[in-house]
Amino acid sequence: MTTTVTAEKAAATAPARVAIDRLPTPIGTALVLTDEEGCVRAFDWDDHEARVQRLLRSHYGDAITAHAGRAPAAVRERIEAYFDGARADLDGIACETGGSAFQRRVWAALRRIPVGETTHYGALATAIGSPGAARAVGLANGANPIGVIVPCHRVIGADGSLTGYGGGLDRKRWLLAHEHRWFAARR
Repeated sequence: MTTTVTAEKAAATAPARVAIDRLPTPIGTALVLTDEEGCVRAFDWDDHEARVQRLLRSHYGDAITAHAGRAPAAVRERIEAYFDGARADLDGIACETGGSAFQRRVWAALRRIPVGETTHYGALATAIGSPGAARAVGLANGANPIGVIVPCHRVIGADGSLTGYGGGLDRKRWLLAHEHRWFAARR
């Protein structure tokens, strides 16, 4: 499922500019892209910067430019606290995306998966009112531009196996273990 972005749609939803901040984490340097209002537009890893650029173009067309900059302090602090193990949720971080209406429904549902829990594509499809759309949910999950904050890593195979993650399965494994440790320590 490919989302075509018209020039009109891109202009209506795209910020003119985004700042790219680089934050060190235990699993690599994170790229955090924020717009001029402080909303996160993308979160990925510096070894996948080309994918970030492709996702931005697929969501916003050529209506957006990126430059080096800093994410707002509140965004940086929440992300750092998450990776330090001081907090598990990133719910309070404002995010804004392009994408189709279906993709945005999937991404909203991802944010409702509790920390320390996982789900699978079929269950997520049912949760958004589209039972039988597990493949489409998987494609939307893979097109998520705001990894970790919109926790696509919490989606696994129906058999409990780890399935693909844009940042790599080692990062997915680490994120799930990190969240499980945090959640288990607070039960």
